[in-house]
Amino acid sequence: MSSWLERQGSSHQTQLIATAILSGITVIGVVFGVQAIRRQVAMDDLKASIPNVDEPHDIDTVPVFGTHSTRPQLNREDERAADLAQRAQQGDYDEELIQEQLTRTASFLTPEGLSILRSSFVIIVGLGGVGSHCTAALARSGVSYIRIIDFDQITLSSLNRNAVATLADVGTPKVTCVRKRLEAVAPWVHWECFNEIWREDYGDRLLASWSGGERKKPDYVVDAIDNIDSKVTLLRYCYEHGIKVISSMGAGCKSDPTRVYVGDISGSIEDPLSRTTRRRLRMLGISEGIPVAYSIEKAGPGKAELLPLPEEEFRKGGVGELSVLPDFRARILPVLGTMPAVFGYVIANFVIMELSGYPHESGGRTGREKLYESVLQGLQAAEVKLARAEGEDVQGLRIPISKDDVAYLIEEIFRGKSVLSGLPTRLALIRWRRSTHGYQPDVRWEGQKVSRLQLSDLVCMTKEEAAVHEKKVLADGAKPEDIYEAEVVALVRRRLDEEQAMDRYR
Repeated sequence: MSSWLERQGSSHQTQLIATAILSGITVIGVVFGVQAIRRQVAMDDLKASIPNVDEPHDIDTVPVFGTHSTRPQLNREDERAADLAQRAQQGDYDEELIQEQLTRTASFLTPEGLSILRSSFVIIVGLGGVGSHCTAALARSGVSYIRIIDFDQITLSSLNRNAVATLADVGTPKVTCVRKRLEAVAPWVHWECFNEIWREDYGDRLLASWSGGERKKPDYVVDAIDNIDSKVTLLRYCYEHGIKVISSMGAGCKSDPTRVYVGDISGSIEDPLSRTTRRRLRMLGISEGIPVAYSIEKAGPGKAELLPLPEEEFRKGGVGELSVLPDFRARILPVLGTMPAVFGYVIANFVIMELSGYPHESGGRTGREKLYESVLQGLQAAEVKLARAEGEDVQGLRIPISKDDVAYLIEEIFRGKSVLSGLPTRLALIRWRRSTHGYQPDVRWEGQKVSRLQLSDLVCMTKEEAAVHEKKVLADGAKPEDIYEAEVVALVRRRLDEEQAMDRYR
């Protein structure tokens, strides 16, 4: 054995192999040593770059959903625009250049109107198609203090409707993109960017006064959110805090720009998003006083519809997990890129007219207050008549239905039409079925007699139809299924199911 080792040790080939192995080990050791030194140097540099808390420094707040910094990644051209904007916002910009850029606006609104506009502070919540176009129009028109709020990022699919985004912006926060692009257009505009979602418990901060210089309160808020829950809470917050707000209703599935109007939310029609928003706000005691941009375009054969989820997604379960965030829609809403722009410019135009004091008109309210009062009186009389027919003392009988409840049922649940004939005039509300417990008033509260009536008991008919229905069904005891066609019964069932589903928001 020893002789074999001696022969191998004296072998030139063996010596070469051993030398190579030792050299390899040495090189590997050197490489790892160098890498360790570099890591240590990099770590030391990183630690050295972190300032102490007491030192002056810039820190970006991490957004609620963990998206990256809103600081834009700039190329040379963007850097020049950003530098110019920074100087302009600090006052280092020729006022004559601003006046020249805004000369057409000044000639329209008058110099006094433009001056008001330039001192205005507007907040835009939601920077999709509607919000980005609205923001661009406001900045180009002279509004000089703009706060934008959105949690989302630019995607490829949003380039068909975003006002300023390019392919280079895909993956960046919308607030970053909008500010960066518009600073190159109107460098004097002051910006505040919030890369986060609107939530009511953040309202005091998100809708607070302007943070820089004079604590200026917002002159107007633009709601360009497409999520119902967020939209309703934003509108309620503004309504209850006396902040002027205008809301965008649905631009999806719309194609006719001549059918877009601005009017009070109580009068908006033919818009599913508006209908749902109205219902939810009515539940909160808000029935009017909020201007909205909406389309009266009707749906029809061959027109775009909300796309269904593929059947395989339902089979997988957990459909709600497909949404970007909890309670956000998971289905795809077809959007023609021109329509969000139309909505955005209609809203921007309204805000500019309002802020500058320029004379303008918009759609009014429903003008049906007398109708609601009449229907309420008729319902009261019908309940008294039914109770009296059963020998009840009806003196002082009251019904637990208000005028707002009447408006909600007629406009939101029954679409302003009779469930029988579809006629929109001479309307009334009446019980759909005879009560199984009779019409004895509730007298549990001393000194009060209250009809045992609920919103889900009522349907909308014309007065003539209601009179016949009262005799056959409520007085004689016939079942609606025995009198009316199956289509009518099914329609009533759908409408009452809607009311019960909405009742959870009361």
